[in-house]
Amino acid sequence: RDRKRLKTLVVNMPQPPPPPSAPPNKPPPPQRPPPPSSGGPPPPPSSSSRSPPRSSPTKKTANSNNVRKHNAASSSFSEQDLPSVSKSGMTVAEERLKRRRTCRFLEEGGRILHLPRIPIATAMVLFHRFYAVHSFAEHDRFEVAVACLLLAAKTEESPKKLTSVISECWRLKNRAMRKSTSSGNASPNTDGGTSPLPPTPSGSSNVDKNGYLDTKSEEYLKLKERILLLERVILHTIGFELSIDHPYKFLVEQIQRLMSSRQLEYVSPPAESASTSTASLQSKMTNELVQYAMNFANDSMHTSLCLQFPAKRIAQACVYMSAQYCKMRPCQKGQTWLDLLDNIEMNNLASICLQIMELIADKKGCDLTIFKTIRSDLEKMRNRGPSSVPSPKRPRI
Repeated sequence: RDRKRLKTLVVNMPQPPPPPSAPPNKPPPPQRPPPPSSGGPPPPPSSSSRSPPRSSPTKKTANSNNVRKHNAASSSFSEQDLPSVSKSGMTVAEERLKRRRTCRFLEEGGRILHLPRIPIATAMVLFHRFYAVHSFAEHDRFEVAVACLLLAAKTEESPKKLTSVISECWRLKNRAMRKSTSSGNASPNTDGGTSPLPPTPSGSSNVDKNGYLDTKSEEYLKLKERILLLERVILHTIGFELSIDHPYKFLVEQIQRLMSSRQLEYVSPPAESASTSTASLQSKMTNELVQYAMNFANDSMHTSLCLQFPAKRIAQACVYMSAQYCKMRPCQKGQTWLDLLDNIEMNNLASICLQIMELIADKKGCDLTIFKTIRSDLEKMRNRGPSSVPSPKRPRI
């Protein structure tokens, strides 16, 4: 009886509810890929493990393109495209004048600071490149020149103290502007730049009796901040391109190559050449060529030639002008200077020579008769073209 009662209770016991069924849209659980076999390529990653695509690099601005364009010599250079002319309404003649005057300022400042020739030339190239991107109306050109001088001294391993550079350059500018103002040739802010005329030593307590600005004055501290800021602006403007070639090493190599192969001779041999040995005469010719070529290369730094032509082409033109000045010519008859100067293009040679002669012609006491000879020789080479005479074999070095 008890067994029947227990069986009846078990049958009549309520059943538990069934488990909820899985939703019909639920995807099956992901299956792990089998491990790769040894030596086989790994399986491709799943779409869920892929990293998001990288964003595309930003496009370079027009300013960076201008930096690259003017850091190297450009065959499509035009003074009409310079920012001071195209944007600020300055004439080409005014733009050239500002470059030349500021380069003379750099030349004198480097001499006072006892800088070698290479740092001074580097400062001029930095200055030309900076104002190939910026206008003279945007930054004070004298402050930019001081920053270029400071940066060039560091780059060419001839560093100078910041205090010395600022003090000497400020004194040089102050003295030049006071001299021009007293003579009535210039007035403040008419020669370019935005900074006011520096005070005279007698009218300001910030200037000592020697004409130097007090390094503890507020004026000096503000000037120091502007110079340091301009130094960074110059670096960004030139794209941190600090490896600069100058014509000096190329012209020395060119002259040594010409003299070692004895390809040059005097148009009219000097009287003492008869009693002078050949080695002594060759040494004298080499020294004369190098001396005058260096002078022409120094003058070329005051122009925008470094923006137009490579340093090697400028050096070749300086060698040609030096030989004309020393009254030398190719030894082999029928051979022209275009053959001796690594087949330089006639248009490039004429353009470089004319720009250098235009600069030198403004100097006082300059003999212009040699320039007429150079112009006449350039016209003859232009009409004649390169000769068919083969150049002599160069000796092994």
